[in-house]
Amino acid sequence: MILNHLWGLYAHPLEEWQTIDNRHESLRYSLSHILLIACIPSIMGYYSSVHLGWSIGSGEAVFLTHDSALLIAVAMYFALIVGVFALAYLAHWMAVTFGAKPTFTQTLELAAYTATPVFMSSLAAFLPELWFVVCVGLVALAYSVYLLYTGVPILMHIPEERGFIYASSVVTCGLILLVIILAATAILWTNGIVHPMFT
Repeated sequence: MILNHLWGLYAHPLEEWQTIDNRHESLRYSLSHILLIACIPSIMGYYSSVHLGWSIGSGEAVFLTHDSALLIAVAMYFALIVGVFALAYLAHWMAVTFGAKPTFTQTLELAAYTATPVFMSSLAAFLPELWFVVCVGLVALAYSVYLLYTGVPILMHIPEERGFIYASSVVTCGLILLVIILAATAILWTNGIVHPMFT
């Protein structure tokens, strides 16, 4: 099953990282996980913006048109997938500096499974209040960072001291990628390429 590591990453992350390391599924398996998990934020973004409406502050709920929300959801889906692959590539590229020689599949597993809590946090959009979604997102981001710090020494087979520095470098790259995605979104938004249409 594609999502068989999902519960383990929440219930017993250290043991689950060991299981992932022992199995090392194929590139196709990791790709299937990413493609499936990345659907959740896209679908939730579409559903909440078209059917539930977003409340920002004390004003009335804001709704998007079907076409506009669908375009944004599709763009978000591909941006999330590209972001995970870019993080995996950077983790693979940096690994040699820290004395690790992982395959690209190993770094893709690391990127995919550490990104999972952030992607799953989009379920908070069932209550599309901005403050609530941001709070859940911050908790999920903190847990993703925890997963990264615990998973790096196990998957990359490097000592914990070097693993801490390596994981910190990956976190930095992840934050830079997030800023790049947000900047690209702002550029597309302001130039009218991905412009929301409100109802």
